[in-house]
This record gives sequence, C-alpha cells and structure tokens, in this order.
Amino acid sequence: MRVLGIDPGLRNLGWGVISVQGSRLRHVANGQIRSEGSELAQRLLSLYRQLTEVVAGHAPDAAAVEHTFVNKDATGTLKLGQARGIALLVPAAAGLEVAEYAPNHVKKSVVGVGHAAKEQVQHMVKLQLPGVVLAGADAADALAIAICHAHHLQSRGKVVAVNRTVAAPDGLRSVS
Repeated sequence: MRVLGIDPGLRNLGWGVISVQGSRLRHVANGQIRSEGSELAQRLLSLYRQLTEVVAGHAPDAAAVEHTFVNKDATGTLKLGQARGIALLVPAAAGLEVAEYAPNHVKKSVVGVGHAAKEQVQHMVKLQLPGVVLAGADAADALAIAICHAHHLQSRGKVVAVNRTVAAPDGLRSVS
C-alpha cells in the first residue's frame, strides 16, 4: 500500500510517498512543489496541476494532509487555508480517502513528543526510512505525515497488500 503525505503551503507544498507492507515502511519519493505566478489564482492552479502530476505519477492508495495552524496574520492564514484546500481536493478527486492530522499528532506519532523540533522530525524520518534523501523541510514534514497515517492505518488493521504492475525493460513485472 502506498501512502501520500502532504504538507500544505502556498509557496512550497511538501509531498512524500511511502510504501507500507505490514509494519515495514519504505521510502518511494518526496519533493517540494513551488507555486508559480504572481496572482493567488495562478499560484493555486500551479499547486493543483503539480500535485495532480504527483498523484498520477506515484498512484497512492491513501493520503493524509496536515491541519493548518492559525498564525497572527489572518490574510496569511486564509491563503494557507486555500492551499490546503488544493491539498485536500487533488487526492480526493483521484478517489482517495484523505485523512487529516494536527501537527502535534504527527510529531507525537513519528518522534514520540508532540512538540518536537523540525530537526527531531527530520532525524526520525531518516531513521524510519533508511537511505531517504530529503528534498527539503516541507518534504520531510510530508513524509512524517505519511508515516503518521501509516501508523494509524496499521493500528486499525487497514493496511492491505497492493500489487502493482510496472513496465520494465524486459517486460511487465509486479512490485509492492
């Protein structure tokens, strides 16, 4: 089963895909989407298109998005909420169930402490996904969200084996 984690942002939207087999987690891909354009509508459309490509390219079976925190700047919070709407819309439009987690819940799930520093989260992501090369802080957060959701699915017995057929130079082969 593949899980997509999304860390919403208007400038940079982090994403990470992991594979879950029983209790084993494996890194598939991660990255940061940078919005393009100067107007809000252009930037949101840019996020939509790029995230749609990520979902189509990595074919996740489940998705999770981090809740937006409220900051002092109401306008900034509103814009972040609009970017979060894109983060919820794209996987839902692809037919995925989309879970939502508070930042402290993600940190507690991955690090063991709800108020962990970003460096601690990145360290634990690297420990749980050996060999991962993080595309940036937002991508690390997205992988943490995916790990959190994987743990949630595991605890509810909802992790299922999904066989995938991929094109290989010598023909088609199944992978998990």
